[in-house]
Amino acid sequence: MTAPETIAEQALTAADDAAIATLLARCFKTNFGGRSFFQTRHSWRHVIRDQDRITAHLAVQLRAVRLGDQLLTIAGIADVATAPEARGKGHAATLLQAALAEARQSPASHALLFGTAALYPAAGFRKVANPLTYLDLTGAWTGSLRRNEGSDHLQVLELSDRLWDDTLPLDLLGELF
Repeated sequence: MTAPETIAEQALTAADDAAIATLLARCFKTNFGGRSFFQTRHSWRHVIRDQDRITAHLAVQLRAVRLGDQLLTIAGIADVATAPEARGKGHAATLLQAALAEARQSPASHALLFGTAALYPAAGFRKVANPLTYLDLTGAWTGSLRRNEGSDHLQVLELSDRLWDDTLPLDLLGELF
């Protein structure tokens, strides 16, 4: 397996952007609209290439959120995808570890994601039941403000000594990632 590559969003080439969009279209039922992101662009990407072809991808969105009355910086993990023919080789776990190593060097106190894969708890993530407030940007269109909604898929990992309080409301101060 080749080592994961980190690409800052502003350094993403048109070719890599298109390759990631194609990979996401192959891996998700959700319509990404031909984009390399679901709702908004990310801060950085991690990819694995095979013969110069992107076969696995994970994105990170560094952003502020509000947990109760406190403003926190988090690393939102998104768009984790591995080409069907490359699955079962540990690519997603490798990308997740690369993303967490990078996030630990950032101002983020926590990593958050919406997902159900077994690799997340194996990496230390745990499910939380915070009531969520976020802006629905499905299809990259501004939709409704969603308030106090729960999610069965929200997971958190502490990146610092600050513990996550899953009883407090979580305002994403924008869209899902």
